[in-house]
Amino acid sequence: MAPETNRPLAQFQADIWEEQFVSSPLLHLETEQASEHQKLKEQVRELLLAGLDKPWEQLDLIDSVQRLGVAYHFEDEIENLLQGIHKNLDTCLEENDNLHGISLLFRLIRQSGLTVSCDMFNKFKDESGKLKESLSEDVIGLLSLHGAASVRLHGEDILEQAFDFSTKHLKSVAEDTSSSPKLAAQASQALKYPVQKNFPRLEAKYYISVYPLHNTPVVLTFAKLDFNILQKLHQNELREIARWWKDLDIPRRLPYARDRITELFFWAIAIYYEPCYALGRKIWAKVIALVSLLDDMYDAYGTIEELELLTQAIQRWDRNAMDGLNNEFSKELYQILLDVYDEIGDHMAKLGKSYRLDYAVEMMKRQATAYLTEARWFSQNYTPTLEEYLKLGIHTSTCPVLTVSSLLGMGDDISRDAFEWVLSTPKIVIASSQIGRLVDDIVSHEFEKKRGHADTAVECYMKEYGATEQEAVKELYKRIENAWKDMNEELLRPTEVPMAVLMQVLNFTRCNHVVYVDTDAYTFPDYLKDFVAALFIHQLPLD
Repeated sequence: MAPETNRPLAQFQADIWEEQFVSSPLLHLETEQASEHQKLKEQVRELLLAGLDKPWEQLDLIDSVQRLGVAYHFEDEIENLLQGIHKNLDTCLEENDNLHGISLLFRLIRQSGLTVSCDMFNKFKDESGKLKESLSEDVIGLLSLHGAASVRLHGEDILEQAFDFSTKHLKSVAEDTSSSPKLAAQASQALKYPVQKNFPRLEAKYYISVYPLHNTPVVLTFAKLDFNILQKLHQNELREIARWWKDLDIPRRLPYARDRITELFFWAIAIYYEPCYALGRKIWAKVIALVSLLDDMYDAYGTIEELELLTQAIQRWDRNAMDGLNNEFSKELYQILLDVYDEIGDHMAKLGKSYRLDYAVEMMKRQATAYLTEARWFSQNYTPTLEEYLKLGIHTSTCPVLTVSSLLGMGDDISRDAFEWVLSTPKIVIASSQIGRLVDDIVSHEFEKKRGHADTAVECYMKEYGATEQEAVKELYKRIENAWKDMNEELLRPTEVPMAVLMQVLNFTRCNHVVYVDTDAYTFPDYLKDFVAALFIHQLPLD
């Protein structure tokens, strides 16, 4: 065994939450709250159905319901409304030349997966073919235009222009906090967390705080109550997961690894937050915890000899393989891995879906192989080409293994075909992987380099093209934007798999955007602290 000094130890920050969620009480929904919730829900449904002949008012209401986080109660109603508006698109467009309205119409229809042309924005061009400069004075319109541009596809030049135009002018609004602090704050939010790149729970918490009271007060009241009810459910789930993690005693058994169960459950809420996915969250949180432990073993502890043996054991997937491991931490990790997957297998058997476990195991085997390849590169001081690096990055990003894991606890409408689809590495999974891999590398490569780590995409690009760090980062951000366009294309109907499956990939990507927008907030969890507290600690006042 190599001496300890040869290990690439990262000295990760300790868990910042300690036992806060482990010791929290079990929460119960009050009958009075449930009754009020049902009453308000019916009132919002009536509002959605009341204005069928007022499409522009309906669009604002749909947007509010979605951004306030309660659209999951009204999926059929919203689908029917958007289908109706889509069928009468030409008539709708004749009635409105407002930048906010047109932008909102475009974004909502495209986000629903329906086909819509960006030509509707041509009316905002001047004689030279550029967007009219006067549009810069319409801040609400700019905010909506920026949202529309965030769902653009490849080749949509007018939306490229709209993105640059809205970004430039919203930056000016964000910097001018004296004239309108509220608009400045909204501009900052839109630039950093546009609707398409923010995950639903965080978007709901934010939008509740800025929702104009004069719009439809009943929708806001319902959204606050719904948020608090869901928060209780999530707090109880986090309590259970935190207790499971504490019982595993990870800081003692695997002291090299990041102790981040709260942040990992935060990620699970990003993937799917609805009550029907409670089992899915429980399974997914445990799998991502395993992936994190595995990542740190390959990346921040094991020697290449130990990692070769661990990978062989994982490929065998047999408890007897533990005898071949030459490191106590490898043995502990391998035992935890098999125990958790046995538990998942029990859940799948009860659902009559035992075949799902086979896919989950296969993806974990692929994950270990990818981590080993990266460890070999480091041990051999090998720098791959960027394309070679990104090909491996499909798996080191963790998107495929976690997408399969997100399907395990979903309902009967998720068939074997959905699992086969993920294993075939479809375009949207490649795009999500590329976004996750690159945003992580851009913000973390300097920290990784200091402690001794395989080259990231930044170094790969710099060495391959003789580029500066600044040039490399600029090119990687371009690739991230192109990958987002790939994702937007793959979300258009008809889709290869149910939209619910694609939403798991989209939400995973959104969470990567949030976690890595400024720094590696998973490794340095203080940056996520306020977001975690917003979702799991602070209830919303209902008055």
